Amino acid sequence: MSAVLASGLATASESAQFFAAQLQFRTDAADLAADLIAGEVQIVVIDTRSAAAYQAGHIPGAVSVPHRTMTAETTANWDRQQVYVCYCDGIGCNGSTWGAYKLAKLGFQVKELIGGLRYWQQDGYAVATGEAAGVLMASTIDCEC
Repeated sequence: MSAVLASGLATASESAQFFAAQLQFRTDAADLAADLIAGEVQIVVIDTRSAAAYQAGHIPGAVSVPHRTMTAETTANWDRQQVYVCYCDGIGCNGSTWGAYKLAKLGFQVKELIGGLRYWQQDGYAVATGEAAGVLMASTIDCEC
């Protein structure tokens, strides 16, 4: 028997619902970069790693908010009309998941960046360094996405 088919198959309708749900919860580097370049004001990118990791390299425009510091008090002045996109190092790191989870529990709209900073860089997007957030511009992209 087929190893792929042994676990059963979802119907086309069930598959569509599942994948639609995934798209509600996650985004990828290309879509995030397009929104940052376009100046989409509803998107706020959150680097959930340590402040030192942020300074070493982060997505331009991202704000450093380590997930361990996310509380009702530290997010009290955040705009609940924004959509917060959380990221960390990559698929071997769950900082973005923790960040998105904490923000969602606090009532914020969130998405998680698939693959984190690693996939961002792999796709050829620029990285900012230091404490300044920086800005992603179309001229900084070296990507065949």
